[in-house]
Amino acid sequence: MWTRLVANKILKMGLGSNNFVADYPIDVPDSLLDFPILEEPSLGGGKNILNHHKDTLKYKVFVSTWNVGGTAPEEDLVMEDFFDTSGDSYDIYVLGFQEIVPLKASNVLGSENTNICMKWNSLIRMALNGSRNCRHGSDCEKKRMHGPEFRCVISKQMVGIFISVWVRGDLRPYISHPSVSCVGCGVMGCLGNKGSVSVRFQWHETSFCFVCTHLASGGREGDEKCRTSNAAEILSRTTFPRGPLLNLPRKILDHDRVILLGDLNYRISLPEAATREPVDRKEWNTLLDKDQLMMELMNGQVLQGWHEGKIKFAPTYKYIPNSDLYYGCFQRKKGEKRRSPAWCDRIIWCGKGLKQHLYTRGESRLSDHRPVKAIFTAEVGVSQTLRGLQSLFLSKRFNQLTTRFEVSSKDDGLLCKGRSSFQI
Repeated sequence: MWTRLVANKILKMGLGSNNFVADYPIDVPDSLLDFPILEEPSLGGGKNILNHHKDTLKYKVFVSTWNVGGTAPEEDLVMEDFFDTSGDSYDIYVLGFQEIVPLKASNVLGSENTNICMKWNSLIRMALNGSRNCRHGSDCEKKRMHGPEFRCVISKQMVGIFISVWVRGDLRPYISHPSVSCVGCGVMGCLGNKGSVSVRFQWHETSFCFVCTHLASGGREGDEKCRTSNAAEILSRTTFPRGPLLNLPRKILDHDRVILLGDLNYRISLPEAATREPVDRKEWNTLLDKDQLMMELMNGQVLQGWHEGKIKFAPTYKYIPNSDLYYGCFQRKKGEKRRSPAWCDRIIWCGKGLKQHLYTRGESRLSDHRPVKAIFTAEVGVSQTLRGLQSLFLSKRFNQLTTRFEVSSKDDGLLCKGRSSFQI
């Protein structure tokens, strides 16, 4: 019986790169601007003449990670402050979660509880776009009436790991080739209680990959090697389709912009007492010198060369739920595990074209982790020719041209006047 359950779960993990939830059906054209003729090589065998000259656009990217400890969100959970929706909104939101369901056997081996995903996506939609039940004259109503509308382009769950990507509605036509890849590193080295859900897409002519992870836990000496092994497995086993023209990146590190977020579970290599004293005095640099992820980023075998912003906030784990007290502040019960404070929840990136402007944590008390967020500017390449075509299609002149056409239907003899069915 257990063998059958495990085999069934593994097969479901590999159902396909298009097995995700979005506001747009996957079987419609990926993008208004997905013109294959522009991507075909020139007859001379050289570089495509149409794509030779490129402009660079800059977009604001919001990234967050939050281990919610298997706690289902209440309907009145306020997320607007964490998203900073009262100020200038961002162009894209990438929201990663871990343990959206308790990591018990029935959830690890059974079917995904999609109700929890729907609940989180509903809260995200209300936070970004405003609630339908806004009071007249409230900030919520102003945002709903005058703010940009955000649409979900990818949303994917694997057991407790969940990632949801939202973009401004007017930018959706420039997002193409969305796909997902799940890697389980948990029980038996393959189940999804630990591992990653990676999403990728093409934004204009630049490829993006976001990797939402939950790595091996444990505060004992040597446990960090299991986490690094998980990271290596994720980088090795994650694959995406090459696309119809076989020109899309296949592996995580093949993409132009790569961000890894999640509960990486790296701890501080100090005795518990030696950890708690600097935490009480807010001496972060003393602790960061012994931070396991910092050491891996500088001298490791797997994540060396990746980047992380400067940490100026308190450790995000482990809190007593619904309080601001770290676990273990009081005398523990006999047999309870020691869990020192640590920066388990992190956001790192690889490659060029990304500039981080903010790296901080939120203060929600929902779970034993605090959420972490980062703000980036991402450079996105656009060919000048393609940009000119975009301007034409989105211009009033194009609307005027299309209204001149008359389309007759031989079946019913009707004559239809007006705009074409070209929809944005």
